[in-house]
This record gives sequence, structure tokens and C-alpha cells, in this order.
Amino acid sequence: MKNSMYLLLSLAFLSCAMAQGSTDENACAAEPLEDYNMPLRIGTVFIILGTSSIGIFTPLLLHYFGKQDSAFIKYTLLIGKFFGTGVILATAFVHMLPDAFNNFANPCLPAGWLSYGAFGGVFCMIASLLIQLIEFAAIANATSINQKKAESDAKSAVENYKATDSITERTAFDQKNLPSHELAGDHAHEIGHFHTAGMLEEGQSFRNIGTLTLELGIVMHSVIIGITLANTGSDEFTTLLIALVFHQFFEGIALGTRINDMNLKSFLKPAIMSIAYCITTPLGIAIGIGIHSSFNENSPSSILAQAILDSLSAGILLYSAYVELIAMEMNHNPEFLQRSFGSKAMCFISLYTGAGLMALIGEWA
Repeated sequence: MKNSMYLLLSLAFLSCAMAQGSTDENACAAEPLEDYNMPLRIGTVFIILGTSSIGIFTPLLLHYFGKQDSAFIKYTLLIGKFFGTGVILATAFVHMLPDAFNNFANPCLPAGWLSYGAFGGVFCMIASLLIQLIEFAAIANATSINQKKAESDAKSAVENYKATDSITERTAFDQKNLPSHELAGDHAHEIGHFHTAGMLEEGQSFRNIGTLTLELGIVMHSVIIGITLANTGSDEFTTLLIALVFHQFFEGIALGTRINDMNLKSFLKPAIMSIAYCITTPLGIAIGIGIHSSFNENSPSSILAQAILDSLSAGILLYSAYVELIAMEMNHNPEFLQRSFGSKAMCFISLYTGAGLMALIGEWA
């Protein structure tokens, strides 16, 4: 009797173990996409393309082709800029980092990846530090170039000044009778002018580099979004699509207002940057459609790719949001600090509204 009980218990435990193993294997197997509506998925490419285009080109067109002296347009772009900053911040905190941590904790990953629970934070930190290093090197190089140019221009100005003074004896006589401090003041004015111009160029270079790194982080994330949308089941597809329509629109506004700050004279470069943003998510959708029959979102390689890219993108966006956008545009911006209380309050409200709306969208996307 006892032997029979032991045998039954052994068989029960063995059955449970086999069932658990089968469940684990099934959990990591490819999930079949039933009722895959191909026309709708293809239509999604154009829906997202149109939404992204409206979001990013609206601030660009207002900036380049609107009335430059219109107070309404200037104020609208200002509010849009801080709204976009909030969107970027929430995108990193709500849409990227949680997904990265969840993917790094996925049981389908090899044991080595599961033994350390902070890989999401590690890759996020690596991206932030790497972007800081790249920016430092680029700005140091730009500073050196501008300084040499300013010194060269100042030297040329002084030489031209002396050459002009020696054209006639009368001019030479007048210069001899001028107090030395006036000559020094003229020279200092010339040198100071070029020094100030160099500082302005450095500040503009800093903003331009920041915008490029911001777009890099957004583009990396957008490809993942597209592939995910194309391989989402029919039950969740519509909800995710609606959420991503708002996601892409708000993100487009955020990037478009930052491209405006680059102060590029030609519309060609901003247009190219905007088109690059517009096509990345549709490109991801197209890739997802092409591989949907063989794509396994539960495979270790797929999970790792999404986790690492989300972490890196989050690091880039967090650095951009705090260092280049909030700190530089608000805390350390004399022009912003001199604004009226009402104007500053509207900018902060816009910042918080952008962050809040993007965080709300995180419920579905």
C-alpha cells in the first residue's frame, strides 16, 4: 500500500514538473496571430506616417513660413516647446524604462540575464554618459575652432585699423594725439565683439548637438514601436494604434520645436530631419509586417534587442530632457528668468501637461 502511494505521489510530481516545463516552453514559443488583417496593418503605415508628419511639421511651418513678428505664433511655439519637453520626459520614464525592466526580467531570457535585476538602469546610464562624453568632445572642438577664429578675426581687425590710420599723415597725426585709453578701448571693443560672437556660436552648437542626440533616441525607440504594433494581436491592435497616434503626434511636436531652435537658415536640413522622424515608425511597421509569419517576440534575441534599445533610448532622452532642455531652457536661461510670472507659469503648466498626457497614454502604449 505504501509503495503504491509513493508511486502515485512520484507520478504526480513528475506530471507537475513536465507540465511546468511544457508551460515554460510554450510561454517562450511564438504566439500565432489569428485574424491578421493585412490591409489594416498596411493602412497603419500611412496612418502613423500622416500623424507623425502633422506633429513635427506644424511647428516647423509656423516657424519658417509664419509671420516672424507675430506675438501669437511666437507664444504658441514657446508653449509647444515646453509641452514637448514634458512629452520627452514622460516618454523616457513611462514608455521606455518600464518596458526595458520588464523585458530584462522576462523568464525566456538565459539565466545570466536574470541574475542581475538592474540591467535596464545600467544600459540607461551607459547611454547618458556616452552622450555626455560625445557632447563634451564636440563642444570642446567647436569651442577651440571658434576661439581660433575669433582671435584671427580680432587680429585682422587690429591690423586693418592700424593700416587705415597710416593712410594719410593727417590720420596719423590724429592718432598720435588721441589718448591711449581710447585706442585701447577701440581695440578691446573689437576683441570683445568677436569673443561674444564666439560664445554665441558655442551656445548654438550645444543646442544643435542636443537636438541631434534627441532625435537619435526617438528614432531608436520608434523602430521598436513599429515592429511591436505590426505584431500585436487583433484584440489589442486597435487600442495600441489609437494610443500610438497620439504618441507620435506629441513626440513630433516635441522634436519639431527643438529643430526650430537650431536656427538653420535653409528649410532643407530641418525637412530632412523631420522626414527621418516621420518614416522610422512606419518603417518599423513595414518590417514587422514582413516578418510577422516568422517573428517570435518571446525569443531571447528579440526580448534582449527590445530591452537594450529601450534602455539606451531612455538614457538619451533623460539626458536630453534634464540637461539640455529643462536646465538650459529654464533654470540657466536669463531670458526665461526675466519673463513675467504669468509667462513662466504657463511654460511650467505646459511642461507638466505634456508629461501628464504622455504618461496617461502609457496606460495603452
